[in-house]
Amino acid sequence: MNRLAQSVPFGYEPSPSNRKGTMVVYDTFQHLEDQALAFAAETAEQRAFAKLVLYPLHEETVRRMTKEPVLPYHKRLDRLHDWKRSYEEERGRGAVPVAVEGLEGKRKKYTPMETALRHLADAYPSPLFLYLTPEMANQFASFSSFEEWIVKLRLLLTEEPQAPHPRLVKYSHRWDAAERKRT
Repeated sequence: MNRLAQSVPFGYEPSPSNRKGTMVVYDTFQHLEDQALAFAAETAEQRAFAKLVLYPLHEETVRRMTKEPVLPYHKRLDRLHDWKRSYEEERGRGAVPVAVEGLEGKRKKYTPMETALRHLADAYPSPLFLYLTPEMANQFASFSSFEEWIVKLRLLLTEEPQAPHPRLVKYSHRWDAAERKRT
């Protein structure tokens, strides 16, 4: 603990931070290209989030959720770290801090979405926004725990869904499409 004395003028109050909350990109990152990641970071800056978290899914999680083949977890993770490094070099100190979440890499097995959301809610500042593709949002809406989680977080979709799940329609006030805010 830092025990050095600091002096501040009488009546000093630290300025309130204008950045709040965390935007989590929950995806396989198999088909999400660098431009899409840059747009996610731009969206996080525009909406003044305190942190952008990239949450790559493990192969076992993807296999259970979508049945589609994906690259090995470590290859997708390396690509995200490379993108993060280049983003931070390009944007400098004014950029939204980016974190690559490694929970699924530590577990090395299927991680239910509820477990991931619980971990994210505990580890990062609230409010929590999930940045999802329309397909992933429809899949999340199909889970039995959706109604429990949708009141605790908000969704930010990459684009307007063509055929939204009935629960997404029911909770349309809890999600928004990032494309709407694009200038």
